[in-house]
Amino acid sequence: MSDPVEALILDLLEWLAPRPRPYAEVLEVWRTSCPRLPVWEEANDRGFIEHHHRPGEAAFASVAAAGLAHLRAARPLVGVG
Repeated sequence: MSDPVEALILDLLEWLAPRPRPYAEVLEVWRTSCPRLPVWEEANDRGFIEHHHRPGEAAFASVAAAGLAHLRAARPLVGVG
């Protein structure tokens, strides 16, 4: 049986890969309180997500180089950067 968290991390990376998204939007969509599905937390712990903060602007999140490499290795047919 495959790991559901791993599959969801790949979904998160695929969703976020085309463009940076507002941090609040990402958290609204991907943060969970379920201890069995720590998708957002695990992706961050693995260094797959980058956070961008500019004074006076909303924070953004994007896929880090490690996240893109992980996504390409797991889903080579996905068209990412």
